[in-house]
Amino acid sequence: MSQPGRAPSRPPWPLFGAVRVLVPTGVAVLLVGFDGSASTLALPAIAAEFRIPVAALTELGSLLSLGSLIGLPLAMQADRLGRRRLLLVGLAGSSAAGLASAVATGPTWLGLARLAAVAFETAATGAAAALVVEEIPADHRGRAVSVLTLAGGAGVGLATLLYPLLAPNWRPLYAAAGAGLLAVPILARHLPESRAWTGADRSRSPLALLTRPPWRRRLLLLAASTGLGSLLFEPAGLLVALFGSRDLGLSPALISAVVVVSGLASVPAFSAGGALSDRFGRRWPSVALGALAVLGAGATFLGGPPVYWAGNILWSALASASAPVLATWLGELFPTRARATAETAGAVAGALGGACGFQLVRFLQPSLGLGPALAATGLGALAGTALLLLLPETRGEPLHD
Repeated sequence: MSQPGRAPSRPPWPLFGAVRVLVPTGVAVLLVGFDGSASTLALPAIAAEFRIPVAALTELGSLLSLGSLIGLPLAMQADRLGRRRLLLVGLAGSSAAGLASAVATGPTWLGLARLAAVAFETAATGAAAALVVEEIPADHRGRAVSVLTLAGGAGVGLATLLYPLLAPNWRPLYAAAGAGLLAVPILARHLPESRAWTGADRSRSPLALLTRPPWRRRLLLLAASTGLGSLLFEPAGLLVALFGSRDLGLSPALISAVVVVSGLASVPAFSAGGALSDRFGRRWPSVALGALAVLGAGATFLGGPPVYWAGNILWSALASASAPVLATWLGELFPTRARATAETAGAVAGALGGACGFQLVRFLQPSLGLGPALAATGLGALAGTALLLLLPETRGEPLHD
């Protein structure tokens, strides 16, 4: 007998069923990841072309972080209209924003285009995670989400390999992101819908449901943890190439080499994190890997080129191992009727934390320098990781409907 309020358990899927879900979803996430990484790689060239000082770049970063606020109402529709539809809409929107970025005539145009891109990317990634969590059996869920995370990393890696061939011409990189528009009709033919979502009662508002216990407490803890973590990871992720270029004097080719090596180190980390969570649970691996990723990210900005290399590799590998663990856990913490909304609410909290992080870096940078200012935000990120200890373990439990 299944427990009241929970979806009945299902027999494990055969390999074909898992592939049927993971391949089209992974392709969509790869294309979204390609577009999302373009800003980080091209930021030094963009700043040089438009003569943008560091203080103004932190303002741009704050604006991009707030794009998730726009994405929340859109992503909520994944609980109303389905995971498949919102994933396709998110991919189409982020790809169109990439094309708009490629023809930007100034920082305002570019900022607005990237704001739209972040909103659509937020919706797409939330819908993709919900679809995979709901369609893969519990004993393989962590590894399946790690495949999805690896696909996003592959999109970043593809952009990283391509940019040195284009640098300092950043516009073709954004134009290439528009290829996602060509993939949308193909994916529409092969992307399945979540059976859990199809069978769920959708009469109640997702946000109203999340204000009730036990979901309210879980959502508040998730929001606080994600917001504090983003104090470091949002500005560090956007400004890491700029720091390497301006403060350490590294060329675009060397910065791309750092990203490539870090990406290669992350490939086994994705699957290791997923397997670890399927074996030992979600909570302790999330906390341990998250804390170590914070330390690695902070160290990246506190030394010369060797420390920059080592910090990037450690940060990338540990964050990559942590990502599928946390994504699987968050999918299991909330009911199907509000799962995409909860995941996107966490992204919005991260956006607000990121905006605060950019302002904190802007305040500290004149007196400390860019690197130490970024590293100082890691104290808040460590506190956010510790808050995850207050969330319940969910490994092996059936999904809430």
